[in-house]
Amino acid sequence: MRILLLSPYPPFPARGGGALRIFNLTTGLSARHNVTCLSFAPNVAAVAALAPLRDICQVATVLGPPPRSLRRRAWTTLTNPLPDLALRNATAVCRDALSRTLAAEQFDVVHAASLEMAGYGLMARGFGSPLIVLDQFNAEYLIQRRAALSDLRRGIGGQPRALLAGVYSLVQWRKLAAYEARVLGVFNRVLVVSEEDRATLARLSPHANLHVVPNGVDTDRFAPGTAPLGGPTDLLFTATLDYRPNIDAVIWFAGEVLPRIRASRPDARFIVVGRAATPAVRSLHNGSSIIVVGEVEDVRPYVAGAAVYVVPMRIGGGSRLKLLEALSLAAPVVCTPMGAEGVDGLRDGEHLLMGANPDAFAAAALRLLNDPALGRRLGATGRAHMVAHYDWRTITPQLEAAYA
Repeated sequence: MRILLLSPYPPFPARGGGALRIFNLTTGLSARHNVTCLSFAPNVAAVAALAPLRDICQVATVLGPPPRSLRRRAWTTLTNPLPDLALRNATAVCRDALSRTLAAEQFDVVHAASLEMAGYGLMARGFGSPLIVLDQFNAEYLIQRRAALSDLRRGIGGQPRALLAGVYSLVQWRKLAAYEARVLGVFNRVLVVSEEDRATLARLSPHANLHVVPNGVDTDRFAPGTAPLGGPTDLLFTATLDYRPNIDAVIWFAGEVLPRIRASRPDARFIVVGRAATPAVRSLHNGSSIIVVGEVEDVRPYVAGAAVYVVPMRIGGGSRLKLLEALSLAAPVVCTPMGAEGVDGLRDGEHLLMGANPDAFAAAALRLLNDPALGRRLGATGRAHMVAHYDWRTITPQLEAAYA
């Protein structure tokens, strides 16, 4: 098949969950199909950094999108019926580039990666009637709904900034629900990463043709054996640190869970690794109990050296590639039930430990700090589950089946 994949940001180097998904699916498809990737890139350096992707498939780039100020985003929140996500990558330059690409070559499949690129995917309907596919990374309206309810509760509790954020998320939740309901039913196929997202979006758009193609992990690269970096009581979180659900997770763990752990283990440290840390995240760094490392070249040594890998998610949807990577590395994991959403077959006490509230989460982390043998047993079964069910090599055929 000839496949045109539309990416909202450079798939390489993969610096976030969306880019990881796009890169690995592109790699898998390119082994058996003719793939062209049309991607936004923020600058010339990012275009040059895509060179390894050119060894896998054909690559075309569009510079942008231009940054949108908070004032402009606030204005469009008030005046535009479309959600912010639909406006983020909307540029005339990309529309022109896509039109030229579609006019120059006949594609069998046009694959829009994420809701941000849905508008471009729909443009392809007028060019030879290809199969148009939307890869819906998350049930986006659900993320905003969860964020709105969380922030509004905190705002009513006396935090004015949280109240403002809650009002913003409330507006975006309503807009996203209307936009997703309308768009999903137009695409020939809609890919979702989990059964939970499939059920959620089916209620929103009953006529959408939904197919589960889960997130995965490179179990060869993320394998035990990396030289560890860290201390014997380190509690590690890795993520993109300007993403709202991740910010909430870090702040909740630092404020609500870590003090409960340190009451019994005062030597415990919370290590935060990831790019684009916001001021709210950086302000937690105190050099002793909380260390905000920031972006690193390779997270594997940190995961290998951690006593506990924590996934304290309270907001979100889809599935967490960071959880898949940690399990593939045989790390001892403590996770909220929401953090484990979208990963089928995970069982509390067999592959990882779960905690739904601060007391339960802290108790689970203390179990692993005090019993390293338990962590090793959980890590071994967690890795086996990833190898059997979540290696990218098993997921690419599921994507091809969805196309068919």
